[in-house]
Amino acid sequence: MATRSNRTGTTLRPPQDPAAPKTPAPDRKRPEDTPGTTARTRPPRLWTWLLLPGTLWMTGFLVASLLLVATLALGTTDPLGNPRFGLNFANLTALADPAYSTVLLRSLGYALITCLISLAVAYPVAYAIALRGGRFKNLLIAAIVVPFFANYLVRMYGWSVVLSDDGPLLRALRAIGLADGDTKILQTGVGVVAGLVYGFVVFMIIPLYAAMERMDTSLIEAGRDLYGGPLRTFLFVTVPATRQGAAAGCVLVFLPAMGDFVSAQLMGGPDQIMIGNLIQDKFFQGQNWPLGSALTMLLMAVLFLGMLGYLRRTRKDEAEAAR
Repeated sequence: MATRSNRTGTTLRPPQDPAAPKTPAPDRKRPEDTPGTTARTRPPRLWTWLLLPGTLWMTGFLVASLLLVATLALGTTDPLGNPRFGLNFANLTALADPAYSTVLLRSLGYALITCLISLAVAYPVAYAIALRGGRFKNLLIAAIVVPFFANYLVRMYGWSVVLSDDGPLLRALRAIGLADGDTKILQTGVGVVAGLVYGFVVFMIIPLYAAMERMDTSLIEAGRDLYGGPLRTFLFVTVPATRQGAAAGCVLVFLPAMGDFVSAQLMGGPDQIMIGNLIQDKFFQGQNWPLGSALTMLLMAVLFLGMLGYLRRTRKDEAEAAR
């Protein structure tokens, strides 16, 4: 049936016959009716229930241990050295002793140096495996990770033998004239940092390798066209693209290195003790559990600040990526 227009230009449609069948309106699908939308917007209940027992288990023991240490830090010791709960702030005020602050700053410095050295060692290793490893990637990663399955204490004993005065490293350095008979690595800060790097460098390699695996290699090719040399391309393209992996690796290295005591005990002297050695001494030899608990809370406060900075940085990077 034809339509006609009035003088104003409005199109006039003829009235529809009531007996005529009505044309069904097109079916509009709601977003929630689209297959796969629910799975993307709402996590499956099964995985939530599977994660719940382990999460509650870890959270419960973490909170309970923190409360126990925090309350014990306010306690005292009896004449036999047994801890007693109480409300004594002497242990907290004792942390202002310059001797404790010196040890804390030394531990912080060793941990930061360990992060920087591990970062310098891990970047070329992760770069070579991720971008040049080819079909041998898994084998190379296994060659790096499998030795670290050995007990940490055993590895530190082996490393102390390598760095000893009569060890293979110093003998090789003396043979080529880079060291003399008075050169020492053990019982020095260099030995402590060497032990920390050897113990935790794998925690830097794995996150960097994962970040480089996800990186678009075309960015490197474009960077070579823009910046020219490989060093400038690495600094202006590879490093910014993998900074999240580097940040995660620094956290994984810094946290255990800050509280480590085995490296300082085996490869350091009395002047290289770390805060972990102080805590161990207060709990096992000094029989002063309240003061050891106060030192533990101090260490955890420093680690919490480092973790908080990492989380804020990660959230900022995610917000920038979402723009």
